[in-house]
Amino acid sequence: MKNRTILLVEDNPDDVKLTLRALEHHNVINEVVVAPDGVEALDYLFSTGKYADRDTHKMPEVVLLDLKLPKIDGLEVLRQLRADERTQLLPVVILTSSKEEQDMIDSYRLGANSYVRKPVDFNEFTEAIRQLKLYWLILNEAPPLKINERS
Repeated sequence: MKNRTILLVEDNPDDVKLTLRALEHHNVINEVVVAPDGVEALDYLFSTGKYADRDTHKMPEVVLLDLKLPKIDGLEVLRQLRADERTQLLPVVILTSSKEEQDMIDSYRLGANSYVRKPVDFNEFTEAIRQLKLYWLILNEAPPLKINERS
């Protein structure tokens, strides 16, 4: 398995711990970068703010994006990712506790690759993470980062 980064965009410290425990439980060895709000997620992805020195050619394998975030919400983060050539094809999985149907519809309209509701039960949550790992980190073949250079 490629050792590429996972960007976890989550403001709830308990959900961050739970997600990291579930990833560890399923032997995910990828580095996990945690962004606690939408601004920091965009700073990381576009190499601005405290991430100004980050190499933008090294994008995460997948972004696990919560919707209900401070500063800039998850839908706006997704909107900005899809509007930028550097990140428009980046795999984004909405990982949220929102049960609002409109959130799901808006996420897919804005280009989310997947929408997963966080199960409340820890065992169910770790199983959801196992399946995310299997698909997004092992089976899925992401598009090349420099798609325009191949045309």
